[in-house]
Parts: sequence; C-alpha cells; structure tokens
Amino acid sequence: MTTSASGIPELVERAHGGDPRALARLVSLIEDGSPRLRGVMRALAPLAGHARVIGLTGSPGAGKSTVTSALVTAYRGQGLRVAVLAIDPSSPFTGGALLGDRIRMQDHAVDRDVFIRSMASRGHLGGLAAATPQVVRALDAARFDVILIETVGVGQIEVEIASMADSVAVLVVPGMGDSIQAAKAGILEIADVFVVNKADRPQAHETVRDLRNMLALAERGPGDWKPPIVTTVATTGDGVAELTGKLDKHWSWLERSGERERRRVARAHEEVAALALGALRGRMSRLPGESALGPLAARVADGDLDPYAAADELLGALSGSQ
Repeated sequence: MTTSASGIPELVERAHGGDPRALARLVSLIEDGSPRLRGVMRALAPLAGHARVIGLTGSPGAGKSTVTSALVTAYRGQGLRVAVLAIDPSSPFTGGALLGDRIRMQDHAVDRDVFIRSMASRGHLGGLAAATPQVVRALDAARFDVILIETVGVGQIEVEIASMADSVAVLVVPGMGDSIQAAKAGILEIADVFVVNKADRPQAHETVRDLRNMLALAERGPGDWKPPIVTTVATTGDGVAELTGKLDKHWSWLERSGERERRRVARAHEEVAALALGALRGRMSRLPGESALGPLAARVADGDLDPYAAADELLGALSGSQ
C-alpha cells in the first residue's frame, strides 16, 4: 500500500479520529523513513502535545513486558486510551523486531482503545529506535492519553529513555544485583519511580533497603522530586495500583513545578539536534574528492593536517555544497 503526499492529510485525520489502521500506516511511514515523512510531521505537529509519556526500563529479565501489560490494564480501567511502544532488538537478517507485539500482550490485542507496536532498535544505541520521537508524536496526535515506551535492556546507555519520557520507571529484580548496577549505570539520576518487580522473591526486602540507602546519598533540594520505591508482582497485579498512584503523583509534580514543560522542550531539543546531525552526516557522505571526510581523516592520521583544520575544511566544503 502506498500513500501519496496528497493523501497524508486524510491519513492523519483518520488516525486522529481513532482509526487504528490509519495510525499503523503512519507509524510504518515513520519507521521506513518515507520521503513523505516531512508532510506527515507537518500535519501531526498541531495535534500533539497532550499525552503522558511513561518510559519503562531495566535489565533483561526484570519483567518489563509484564509490568507494561499490567499498566495497560490499570489505565484502561480508568477509561484512558493507551498506546505501547515496545522497542525490540533488531533481527540481523531483516532489521525487524524479533518479538511480535500481539504475542507479548495478547490480552489487549482486541481492544480498540489500546495500540501496541513493536519497533526494531536497528542498532541504535541507547535501546530506543531512532524513529521513536516521531512515532510518539503520531500516537499523541491519535489522542491516546498514555503512551508507554518499553525499552530494550542494554546496560548503561539505557539512560537515553530519560530524554523521551515525562516519567521514567526503572525496574529492578531481587537477587540479580540490579540495585548495585543501578548506581553504576547512572540509573539513579533518571528514575522517577523505582519498581522492585518479582517482589515475592526472598531478597526483595534487601533490594528495597539497598535502593533506599543509595537514594539517601543523592543531593536534592526541598522542592525536588524524591523517587519512591514500589514493590510489585506484575504477574498477579500486586502493587500495580500503587505504581499508577506514584506515577500520577509524579505527573502532578511535573505540572506544579514546571518540570513537564522543561522536559518537553528538552525532548524537542534532542529530536531537532538528532535530525540535523543525521542530515549533516548524509551531506558529508556525498562530498566529492579531497573535501570528503575519508581523505581528510587520512591526512590527519598521517600528520599532514591537524583535526581542527580538517574540521574547518569539512565545514567549509559543506557550506559550499548547499
């Protein structure tokens, strides 16, 4: 199925009106980097900016998919429309997502007010697909109240989720050393809520204690948010109501403190910078002859040119190629 530039406004209107097939088509256009993407973004921009974006991250095996599914159930119980982006590892053969969206959350597959999409990270560092910000905008424009982003657990560079979400829930599991890894990976700085999942395990109390001790060492002002620690057993639903309550409190704090607007501006800042850098790299790859990056790099490696001078030459060549 192809979509002409003239058909973009109609497609966006249908998605805005709740048509899941139109929304799926928009997401595909974004993921594929369609030449019509600029028109899509232009049409979506005035319709977005209302949804709550919640990121869920943590090490593999922490139960992110189960917690995500439980949150979908909880928010649907409140009458809210929910979208889920599950960022999966890429297949080395097709570049697609290894895990199907319908397989992981079958309970919600027939609910028209739930939209679930698996996206391939396609090697993008940080566990998030490069197209995620644009897809979030499409989901927002489609009038979902809550957007849940579940990320690949990839270690320290997982902190990229902090730039994408209004609230970040970091999942840790008793007995896996996650609390220590959280301190090493800088997770303490990005977590708005800590979730000790699989809390029916024997070491749950020790994990909560370790997290509390580490949080006590963090420097915070009197008006700053202090991340709460919630224990859950997502397979049974235990603790999920408390988790949604803490996320609601964080949302209220974001509004009250002005942090919500600051985070959204920061998110847009990162998105614009990433798009500009991507366009710049594309232009660099098309530079001819001695002005291209490869020959300049060779001269720097040989000592014929210093890197600052090489960068100046490259920027000059890019300016001249406009």
